[in-house]
Amino acid sequence: MSLPEKAFPVSWDQFHRDARALAWRLASANKGQWKAIVCITRGGLVPAAIISRELGIRVIETVCVASYHDYTSQGQMQVLKEITPTLLTEDGAGVLIIDDLTDTGKTAGIVRAMMPKAHFATVYAKPKGRPLVDTFITEVSQDTWIYFPWDMGFTYQKPIAEDHAG
Repeated sequence: MSLPEKAFPVSWDQFHRDARALAWRLASANKGQWKAIVCITRGGLVPAAIISRELGIRVIETVCVASYHDYTSQGQMQVLKEITPTLLTEDGAGVLIIDDLTDTGKTAGIVRAMMPKAHFATVYAKPKGRPLVDTFITEVSQDTWIYFPWDMGFTYQKPIAEDHAG
């Protein structure tokens, strides 16, 4: 698999620095009184772990939304796991929603509708998804493909499950 013309490969070190920068910004929002994190899987798992450590947030919930089914194009949006009902009270007020990236805004729109008063934060944002995010670190152009460190080795690495049947 060759990199697209506008590729943005992100190393583990860079991602960790960017996620910590996001934590710094979130520390002053809501006076740091977050009651929980809802991370959007799978991309939100790594930044949620970093942010929960940095801000001392112990309650971490997931919402599972599948949109990229082949790593190259978005498909039908599908909610695979809903948010725990107790976090949906007060429309998510006091809750952080964390993801690695907002791209087209489709996933963000689905989760934002579930928790309209939550604070939505991503490490990276593209122009189409940016209006749905409250806090982010880096904006990239819509036609840039971000290669996250968990997707990369020295070359693109297929997930193990795709190489082994059964």
